[in-house]
Amino acid sequence: MHGIIIFIAAISLLWLARSILIPILIAGFLWYLMNAISDYYRRALPYRTPQNKTERIYSRIFDWVSYIGTLLTVIGIIYLFSTQIRPMFGELVGVLPAIQDGLVNLGTYLSESIGLTFDAKMIPNVTKVAANIGSSLASVAASMGMVFVYMIFMFVEQSTFNQKFSAMLPSRRQSKKMRYILDSIDTNMKKYLFVKTVISAITGIASFIWLQLIGVEFAGVWAFIVFITSYIPTIGAIVACTLPILYSLLTAPSLQQPVLTAIGLIALQIIFGNILEPKLTGKTLNLSTLAILINLVVWGMIWGIAGMFFSVPLLVATYIICAQFDSTRWIAVLLSADGQIPDKDEE
Repeated sequence: MHGIIIFIAAISLLWLARSILIPILIAGFLWYLMNAISDYYRRALPYRTPQNKTERIYSRIFDWVSYIGTLLTVIGIIYLFSTQIRPMFGELVGVLPAIQDGLVNLGTYLSESIGLTFDAKMIPNVTKVAANIGSSLASVAASMGMVFVYMIFMFVEQSTFNQKFSAMLPSRRQSKKMRYILDSIDTNMKKYLFVKTVISAITGIASFIWLQLIGVEFAGVWAFIVFITSYIPTIGAIVACTLPILYSLLTAPSLQQPVLTAIGLIALQIIFGNILEPKLTGKTLNLSTLAILINLVVWGMIWGIAGMFFSVPLLVATYIICAQFDSTRWIAVLLSADGQIPDKDEE
């Protein structure tokens, strides 16, 4: 009974404090992603663990080069979005009434073909849906100032994190145990975020090229949606494919373009999301699909779209932590895809 009360209290606290916790989580995600990118930049350089003073100087130079490369990457993405993608969203909003009429006409045609009674009110108002999404994004954008502040302090203090964790656990055995858990989370999370970001970017670029080739309007918008929704398991791929396919179906003069849109986008999702990504991540995400979906729904109910976006990283951390304690290893087994969970540090 106490466990149920604690669980309900924790869920309630997460929901009530979402306006505070979500900006911190976004800042942590961006901070971690930039560290992951920097880490992979460093691996691409002729870097090795410093053994003397000269090598320590080279190591510091490599660190700064990797940080600068990461910063330039982020600036490039922001510039691309602000100059190329954002104006397209504005143009797309202008054609939403026409899309609404197209949905009504499509519903009327299908109902007459099947012989069912059709009410135009059954079709969701895409303008209102877009407005609701826009208001949600605007609230997130309004908190970006605090996100930026949080992220700066995370970068400033990240060199002291190890010392703080060591001070928190004076026992050498406990400290080593905590260090092992944190290193496991760090290694797996960096690999997941880097691979997921690279695969999402490649999928988005490939989708843009394909949509441009077959003449679908707002190809940049659909490609950006493909990139962003790739972080949301299962549902993200459905949304990324459905929106451009539906738009093409409503605006194209024939069925050729919608069919080509569906074939291309679904094929890209299968190739990159279902084949290539699991090969690159290996056992990093040895998680049950059912556990991922349940986790997606739960975090979506608590934090909305932000919760869905961060559901997998939170599940990975939970999975690794639970695997390290005898009392919770059964939870890690339930979360795993095949019952094989990370080894427990016995020292």
